[in-house]
Parts: sequence; structure tokens; C-alpha cells
Amino acid sequence: MAKLEKGSKKLLNAWAFYDWANSVYALTITSSIFPIFYSALFLSEVKHVSAFGMEFKSTALITFVTAFTFLIVAIMSPILSGIADYIGNKKKFLKFFCYIGGLGCIGLYWFSLEQIHVSLLFYFMGLIGYWGSLVFYNSYLPDIAFPEQQDKISAKGFSWGYVGSVILLILNLAMVMSQDNGADKMLMMRYSFLTVGIWWILFSQYTFYYLPKGASSGAKVTKDVVFNGLKELRQVWGQLKQNLRLKRYLYAFFVFSMAVQTIMLIAVYFGEEEIAWGSNEAKTTGLIVSILVIQLVAVIGATLTSRASSKYGNIKTLIGINVIWMCLCFYAYFMETPLQFYIAASIVGFIMGGIQALARSTYSKFLPETEDTTSYFSFYDVAEKIGIVIGMGIFATIDQITGSMRNAILFLFVFFLGGIIMLFRVPKESNVN
Repeated sequence: MAKLEKGSKKLLNAWAFYDWANSVYALTITSSIFPIFYSALFLSEVKHVSAFGMEFKSTALITFVTAFTFLIVAIMSPILSGIADYIGNKKKFLKFFCYIGGLGCIGLYWFSLEQIHVSLLFYFMGLIGYWGSLVFYNSYLPDIAFPEQQDKISAKGFSWGYVGSVILLILNLAMVMSQDNGADKMLMMRYSFLTVGIWWILFSQYTFYYLPKGASSGAKVTKDVVFNGLKELRQVWGQLKQNLRLKRYLYAFFVFSMAVQTIMLIAVYFGEEEIAWGSNEAKTTGLIVSILVIQLVAVIGATLTSRASSKYGNIKTLIGINVIWMCLCFYAYFMETPLQFYIAASIVGFIMGGIQALARSTYSKFLPETEDTTSYFSFYDVAEKIGIVIGMGIFATIDQITGSMRNAILFLFVFFLGGIIMLFRVPKESNVN
């Protein structure tokens, strides 16, 4: 197959199509059916589970495991990106994490409290596969798209991801809702985990077929190569300190991203525990409706955010979105009824995809002229993952100690306020002084 030229429509679409493939994990496993399934495993009102020699609140346990997984990704990704740079084949790593994640989703079919440690291992595989693959997926953006194309194709990827994930979610929800008793509904949820793994692996093949793998050096991977990624991070940090605009943007991104990702990862658990649904059936239906609302609105939000950034600039648009997130933290602390939760879900959906797509493309546009995009995006991803570890760790600790997720989500207000202040300090023009 002939190599596709940078900026070509087929290459851009092939890259964006990976969002279609892997976003089903983010929706079904992270945001919808798995949280409902996980909560349904606890029959008593006091939702505690014994794991790792300790007694955990159920929501705190899954949050701690999630934070731990992100810590592993943060440590591992620069090492792997260094190897990828050296051997010139980051597509191989993208495939590896895709397959690990897909198999982890399939393994969730056997998730049970009786085998909680093995079950959490499958959850860990899915999560590390999803986020590990994004390290290499994101690093492709400046390789396959010119600066003026990056905002649009980044938003297009997120939009395709939302559409694809909603299609599979609707099929999965039809499977679940077609059953009358709880045991059969739980079985259909387990089947949905299988469909996510298969979908992810199957549709990613289109992306793998067209993405360039890079020039292979044919050299062996040595100890020095393994730690080359960490050395490159130090070099990138040294270069960032000389680039005032990029450095200040990264500070701001680190702060607001930890809050955004935490809310997105715990939203359904919050709705399941803190909202007065009236009955288990109403709760399941209500959470499903809110999830669909989030995804459908997110398509519009990502597109409008891209247009807003073209008119007002990336930084001003990000400031506006962070203000909305900040207000949402206060709103979530006081909401109690399903209607209030639906309103919050609509707002989250509208700003969720927009801030992710814009944050990614803003970083890409601020990068200096370089062919070593993997190292820069590795630094970006490490910053994001460490932020998530801090955000999720703080959230889980407050939840575990106070017994309320409301107190934890209110605290996230601080991160959005800090992010806004830092975004105001990002220079309008590139400054290397």
C-alpha cells in the first residue's frame, strides 16, 4: 500500500476512526453499564467490600483502583514512548494496548465480588489498555495533520467516538432492558462487556491499516533505550521551561484536567449513590437516560467548541468552559432529584467532549517545530495521568472518610478555579524568553 500524504483526507479519517473504535470502552465500561453493574453487585444498603486486606466503601475502592492504574500508565508511558521513538514503530505499541484493553473488557464478563482481585485485574487491563493506547494515538496528531487541520480533526475524532459508542450502547441497553428479572439483566450486562472488547479490537483494524508506523531502525532494545523515554521527558521539560506559553498552558491543563477527568470517571457512581430515584428500576432507567443525553449532547458540544475556538481563540474558549465546570461542582453538591441530575448530565455532555478535544489540539498547536512529537505528547499524557491520580486519590479519600461523594465533588471546584487563573496567564503569542 502506498504511503498516504500528511493532511490527506483518508489518513485523517483513519486516525479519527480509532475514536470510533475505542470510545465504546469509555462509554460502556467507564460511564454507563459497568458502574450500574458494579453497584448492583452490592445487595445491602451499606456498600462495603473487603479487598487487599482492608474494608472499602464500594465507590472508594473502584476510585482507588482507577487512580492506581493511572499511576502505572504515568510511569510506563514515557518508557514505552522512548522505545517507540528508538525503534520507529509506535503503531506496534498502539496495537498492543488496544488488544490488552479489548481482552480486559472481555474478561469483565466474569467479574464477581467472590473473585474481587481477579475481577479488578480485568478492570485494570481495560483501563490501562484504553489510556495506554491514547499516549501513542494522540502523538500521531501533528504527524498526520497540519496545524490548521488539527482542531477540526480532533473534534471529528471525538464526535465519531460519541456516535459509535452511542450506537453500541443502545444495542447493549436493548439487550439489558429486554429482560424482566434482575439476574437476566445482569447476564446481559456481562454480554455487553464482551461486545465492547470485540468492537474495540475489530474496528481499530481500519486505523492500523492506514496509519504510518515510522521508520524502523532495526536496532535491539537495550537498558539505555528503555530509560531513554525518561531522559527525553527531562529534555522536554528543559525545553518547556524556555517556552513560556507552552509551560504555562501545561500548568493550567494539569490543574483543570485532573478535575474534568475525575468527574467524568465518577459521574455515574455519583448518580447511582446520591440521587433519590425512588426504586432500583427507576434508577437503572434514569442512569441510562442520563448517559444517552450526555453522549448525544457531547457531539454538538465538541462541534460548537471547535467553532468557538476559531472565533474567540483556544485559550478564551477553554476559560469559558472551565467556568461552566466550576459552577457545575456547586450545582452537583445540592442536586437530589432525577430532573436535577438530567440537567447536570446535559451540561456535562455539552462541555465534556469540547474541553478534551480543544485541550489536545491547543497543546499540539503550541508545540515548537520538531519531529519528536511522541516525547512531547508523552509529557502531555504523563501530566494528565498524574493529575488524574491526584484528583481521583483526593476524591476517593474524601468519599471514604466522610462517606459522601458530595463533599468530594464540591472540593473539585478548587481545581477549576486554579485552572482558570492559570489560563489567564498564558501569553497570547509564542514566547521563548
